[in-house]
Amino acid sequence: MSEKVVIKVNDNGSYRITGDVELVDAEGNVFETKKSFSLCRCGHSAIKPFCDGTHRKIGFESAPRANKENP
Repeated sequence: MSEKVVIKVNDNGSYRITGDVELVDAEGNVFETKKSFSLCRCGHSAIKPFCDGTHRKIGFESAPRANKENP
């Protein structure tokens, strides 16, 4: 059985993906990934869909929290 995939929403930053996951584009092509990688959430990365840290330079702010009202 494979390890559970965890997607962490980093405050003011990226989505951190950890676990055995396959990332594919709209045409079904597979992106090369490691066991843990970050996806862009701010929309300004030069290497989308991956994060390059640009969120820090542009002052991206977002810190959502999970709760029972937001599935």
